[in-house]
Amino acid sequence: MHRKEVIKMRATLEIPDALIDDLLKVTGERTKTRAICLAIKDYIRRKRREKLLSLSGKIKFDLDWEEMEEIELKGMKEREKLRNSR
Repeated sequence: MHRKEVIKMRATLEIPDALIDDLLKVTGERTKTRAICLAIKDYIRRKRREKLLSLSGKIKFDLDWEEMEEIELKGMKEREKLRNSR
């Protein structure tokens, strides 16, 4: 079993007590560290979603799932033929 190495960084931050208290209440977390990590992860997720949504209508692609499936199956058959011919 592999364990993912987690690198942690200590930081000294000046965050208003009222903000931390609200964060602890909203998240339901018991520790400031867990609450802050949860808030940061949520913020990053929302920003990534916003960035993706901002691309709406800017990228054009025409996906025909049936055609893509045909191409994929054809490739699988060709790879199988190559394996069997060795």
